[in-house]
Amino acid sequence: MTDPTAAVVTRDDPRYPALVEGYNHRFVGRPEQIRLARDADDVRAAVQEAVDSGRRVAVRSGGHCFEDFTAHPDVRILIDLSALDHVGHDPARDAFVVEPGARLDHVYRTLHDGWGVTIPAGTCFEVAAGGHIAAGGYGPLSRRDGLVVDHLAAVEAVVVGADGRARVVVGTSDPGDPHHDLWWAHTGGGGGSFGVVTKYWLRTPGTPDAEPSRQLPRAPRAVLRRDTMWSWDAVSEADFTTLLRNYCTWYEENSKPGAPATALWSNLIITHRSGTMLMLTSVIPDDAPDAAEILHSHTEAIARGIQAAPMSATAETTDTAKTTDTTETAPWLDTWLPSYSWPSDPAGRYKNKAGYLRRGFSDAQIAAIYRHLSSTDYDNPMGCLVVTGFGGQVGAVAPEATAAAQRDCILKASYSTGCWTDPADDERHLAWVRAYYRDVYAHSGGVPVPDAINDGSYIGYPDTDLADPEWNRSGLDWSALYFKENYPRLQRAKQEYDPLDVFHHGLSVRLP
Repeated sequence: MTDPTAAVVTRDDPRYPALVEGYNHRFVGRPEQIRLARDADDVRAAVQEAVDSGRRVAVRSGGHCFEDFTAHPDVRILIDLSALDHVGHDPARDAFVVEPGARLDHVYRTLHDGWGVTIPAGTCFEVAAGGHIAAGGYGPLSRRDGLVVDHLAAVEAVVVGADGRARVVVGTSDPGDPHHDLWWAHTGGGGGSFGVVTKYWLRTPGTPDAEPSRQLPRAPRAVLRRDTMWSWDAVSEADFTTLLRNYCTWYEENSKPGAPATALWSNLIITHRSGTMLMLTSVIPDDAPDAAEILHSHTEAIARGIQAAPMSATAETTDTAKTTDTTETAPWLDTWLPSYSWPSDPAGRYKNKAGYLRRGFSDAQIAAIYRHLSSTDYDNPMGCLVVTGFGGQVGAVAPEATAAAQRDCILKASYSTGCWTDPADDERHLAWVRAYYRDVYAHSGGVPVPDAINDGSYIGYPDTDLADPEWNRSGLDWSALYFKENYPRLQRAKQEYDPLDVFHHGLSVRLP
């Protein structure tokens, strides 16, 4: 017989400290109890108890939220979904089922080993599927295969009606489904607004019935990977400007859906000068047509005009006046993917900001980025800019077809600082990254207002500063930055599935 007390962890339980810690130690909750859910009925019971007792509830799948959404001091019941981690093929729905507690490394491995398929999700392998998919889900294969939610067939969630009763509901991609809007709300509307997801079903539209190995994108056999690194000591401001402009220009020219180069994905990481390095990593499935030539031309185009020329990987790493340039063929799972997991620290504190790009940064934006990343009055090797490949098949889907509205963008940019451990250092690091972000978007009130270049931000990288008039002086509500014209429909879904606003946080969808 199952011990029901094993599913409830209170503050005096020795398991409690580990269960309240997450990725960002700026926020550590103190809920009265943590409910370790094992199935949808456990979730329903925990939600019902929270509603009946008037206690605030939050739900966590992997604990990698950038803000305090699951660790807010007002949260009294935290539902932990880590035990809901099944991944497999569900013959009843003829689709793959992924439970919200399944971490991405487990998802990839199970899909790959069982059926040779995959999903175009992220590179941070400790992140769980729950929040990642609800935010839209993207990664290195998105230029080839679109967003994860472009393959979302159905979602099961615990919701609370106007009568205060918690119930389990399934919504599907079928427009005739009475709960179609519940499905749609989870195709980029973010987590923690509508209910608690307990299952996702994934299947690419138009794939054949009863053939699981053809119902999701094929996993690459291997990838060609090229790493190019420059030392800050070798890079002038002119080189910096050329690098960033070249990188964005390549994506402007190679991001139309179906274009051969959309098989390639790259990541440009520029640390603060104290981090010493600028690094370009580019990958392409080795069986993509003309893969080697696309990879070569991509790297050549980005390095063109940079005086700090790449060098052999055999050079001494202590020679900071040089760069490193290497190419390798890497197995899809065993070598390539694990090397990209999000950097973290057991007690690390972080602040992350983000923005979409429709085309390359303006000259003024590049100058602002350079000024902050090369500053001598701030010293943190984890301060950085990361510009990540996007576009391609993402743009083949209409912005209203899913809740993920930014469909014509070519790049994602993130502006981050971390991994300090002393709370006394919070103000110094927060002040730097806030000023950095504000200055990049100085022309539009300090935030990425949709225009010819920018297109708001990604709810998977939540930043509550966008809802704070001290930092958002654009006159545009935070909801328009994350959801654009899709927000009213998300509000209608909120009214339908969470009319009592049981599920809320700093950037949750508001009732109309």
